[in-house]
Amino acid sequence: MKTSIATVSISGDFREKLAAIAGAGFDGVEIFETDFLAFDGPPAEVGRMVRDHGLEITLFQPFRDFEGMPEPQRAKAFDRAERKFDVMGELGTDLMLICSNVSPLALGGIDRAAADFAELGERAARRGLRVGYEALAWGRHINDHRDAWEIVRRADHPSVGLILDSFHTLARKIDVETIRAIPGDRIFIVQLADAPLIAMDLLYWSRHFRNMPGEGDLPVVDFMRAVAATGYRGPLSLEIFNDQFRGGSPRSIAVDGRRSLVALMDRVRREEPGIRIEVPDMPDRIAVEGVEFVEFAANETEAEELGALLSTMGFSLAAEHRNRDVAVWRQGKAGGINIVVNTSQEGFAHSSYLVHGTNAYALGLHVADAAATVARARALGAETFAEQRGAGELSIPAIRGVGGGVIYFIDDALADVWNVEFEPVEQVGSHEARLVGIDHVAQTMNYEEMLTWLLFYTAIFETSKQPMVDVVDPAGLVRSQVVESPDGRLRLTLNGAESRKTLAGHFVAESFGSSVQHIAFATDDILETAARLAQLGFRSLEISPNYYDDLEARFDIAPELVDRLRKANILYDRDEGGEFFQFYSRNFGEGFFFEIIERRDNYAGYGGPNAPFRIAAQKRAMLPKGMPKTL
Repeated sequence: MKTSIATVSISGDFREKLAAIAGAGFDGVEIFETDFLAFDGPPAEVGRMVRDHGLEITLFQPFRDFEGMPEPQRAKAFDRAERKFDVMGELGTDLMLICSNVSPLALGGIDRAAADFAELGERAARRGLRVGYEALAWGRHINDHRDAWEIVRRADHPSVGLILDSFHTLARKIDVETIRAIPGDRIFIVQLADAPLIAMDLLYWSRHFRNMPGEGDLPVVDFMRAVAATGYRGPLSLEIFNDQFRGGSPRSIAVDGRRSLVALMDRVRREEPGIRIEVPDMPDRIAVEGVEFVEFAANETEAEELGALLSTMGFSLAAEHRNRDVAVWRQGKAGGINIVVNTSQEGFAHSSYLVHGTNAYALGLHVADAAATVARARALGAETFAEQRGAGELSIPAIRGVGGGVIYFIDDALADVWNVEFEPVEQVGSHEARLVGIDHVAQTMNYEEMLTWLLFYTAIFETSKQPMVDVVDPAGLVRSQVVESPDGRLRLTLNGAESRKTLAGHFVAESFGSSVQHIAFATDDILETAARLAQLGFRSLEISPNYYDDLEARFDIAPELVDRLRKANILYDRDEGGEFFQFYSRNFGEGFFFEIIERRDNYAGYGGPNAPFRIAAQKRAMLPKGMPKTL
């Protein structure tokens, strides 16, 4: 599988783009004409730069308003094409993209367009070049790949082929199965892009909201399965117009791009087993069996404060590392909830503390095969992580995660780490409060990072994404999207902050980067848990009394239950599947907090309608003493 990406897809000047594309492992690059024209060197220099990076130029594009023009515009179009052929010769590429005509002067007509392409094909062939025809979704006469193919078929010239772009086909909801009838050798290149489902003008949608395959909502896998069935073996190229990408890190966007292509073709290979597809060998997407642990980096003073908070939630100090300054706080047996607190004065945890302060820098995920998980992650461009291990310590596979943190992988062969590396601490009495597991982990990041981590999780793990929702903060919106496994054993909420005035933005700014902002523990009886935590000295986040006055009317809840919820500061939600209860700790540090939840029946959400009330309460609690508690 040969991978390519258009220069328009990433930010930076031309040199920065090429360095990022090559560094991400692409084989080729599409030269977008605007990028070429903005460069201050001649075409031959551009060609040398591309080849010096180990890349090839897969396409020069776009050439506009060619077919079906009246005279004298027709003759001028051929003259323009000849000049572009001169440039292509100096660049060292043989393929040019011609997009369907949008000019109001275009006459239309399949045979007229086919005749124009037949003549252009002759001119291209004399120079050893090829032209590919693409149907723009907003083309004046041709906006469907089926009509574009018919023009190419009637032109009947070996230097004239079809170019397919997933966005143009899928945006118009054209049946992708029609692609299977096109001979693969007549498709010159395939361009791929995804996009969120937004009802808007096709051109504006395409120019501003495209994203990488797997990051949006279009059925790109179905499109690519149909392309693979044609026998096409040429380059797969990304053409992404996205305002966010234009301002992002060239390296990060390029890495995301290649990851998206490899993950896409791996999935196509598995869903179309009878078709030969060249893709890096890797295990299938990995099923996550649960969150094994969450690890905090802290200094000794803040570790004591964190331990005191955990004690009020029913956790006990259960074990200490035999060689390192690492403690395990646990509720339930070893397979229950493990919170690890690392106060080591060296190593990665200490570095994380120095940069971010006390933070949940590492997740441990229980998987069926830890080595296979890292193998898939590595094939998809993830950065592996390893630290020097002491005598008798297990080597636990890991990769770098959100905000430079770490994700460890524990399988059954490594599950004895708690006995091998840790010395049990004698328990005095029981503090447990019926917390039964980690329901979800919330990671907060700058909004422009969200698509990166969405793709990261869905490409590596057997997960799916839920629709993005807006969380209303008094200071602005926070975008939130859920990634979860089919059985709910792994649930991650990704929260993207655009303004540092929001609670999420404040957390990112004060923590110096993206990180876990809250952990939600599950209970099987939230009222009993709340009562037990109150006995242990837990101080819940205080919710406005006005919330409860409205709650009874909105949901027709018995007054007795509303009164119990009010006294415990428990929030409530309901959907067609069931009921949801949640309450919160007060903030720890610069915005980190814990949540305790109970799902009843088949409630599928995360209490999103309650977020404004929770955020308002948290902001009131963060105000300096003596200030009026108004927002």
